[in-house]
Amino acid sequence: MSNFLPINTILVPQGAEYKAVCRGLSGVTTSIPTVVAIPVGMKPLLKYLQQREFLTPKSRVLIMGICGSLSDRYTVGDIVLYQDCVYQGKQQECDRTFTAQLYSYLSEKASLVKSLTSDHVIWSAPEKHRLGETLTADVVDMEGFTALEFFNAVGVSVAMLRVVSDDCQHNIPDLTPAINPDGSLNPFLLAIVMLRQPLAATRLIRGSLTALKVLEQVTHLLFSG
Repeated sequence: MSNFLPINTILVPQGAEYKAVCRGLSGVTTSIPTVVAIPVGMKPLLKYLQQREFLTPKSRVLIMGICGSLSDRYTVGDIVLYQDCVYQGKQQECDRTFTAQLYSYLSEKASLVKSLTSDHVIWSAPEKHRLGETLTADVVDMEGFTALEFFNAVGVSVAMLRVVSDDCQHNIPDLTPAINPDGSLNPFLLAIVMLRQPLAATRLIRGSLTALKVLEQVTHLLFSG
C-alpha cells in the first residue's frame, strides 16, 4: 500500500465479515492496520464508538463489509466504494481524497455509489426498488451513516468499501429479529428466521459466501502492496 497515506484502522462488522477481512490480511507482510470488529446496526455502533478512544484526528479509517443492492446496476459480488450515506433525509460524505485514492488503486474493480443506511434489514425486493428509486441510492447497509456522522464530527477521514451480498431482484429473510440490542447476531433466532424462508435463506447464504470471498480478495489486494 505504498502509494497511500497510511490507513490506521479498519472497522468491519463482527462475525463472518470480520473473519473475511482478517483472512485477507493473513500473509500480508507490510504493515497492516488495526482491524476492529464493530456491532451491527446504528444504535449499537454509536454506543460502541462513543466508548472507544482508539483514534486521533487526522487518522484514516476504512470501513469494510457487505451490503445490499438497491439498483439493478449492482449485483452479488460487486465491489462498491461509497461517496456518501443518507439516513432520514440527512447526508454524510466520505472523505473525497481518501476515496479517490482507493478508487484509483482498485482501478476497474470498484464502482462509486450512493448509500442508504437503515435501522432495520431491508429484505423485500419491492422495498429495495422503492428505496433505490425514491432516494437515488445504490446500496444499503446498517452502519454507514452513523460511522460517518461520528468520525466527520471529530475530524477523522473515512472511506467505505463494501461488497454486494444480495441483489434487488429477490427477497432475503428479514433478519431484524435475530439482531440483539448490542448489535450481535442471535444464532438461535437466526436459524428460526432462515428455516421459515428456506428459498430466500439459501439465496442469502449463497450471496453472502460469494461476497465474503470477494471481500477477502479485495482486502488482500489493497494491503499486499
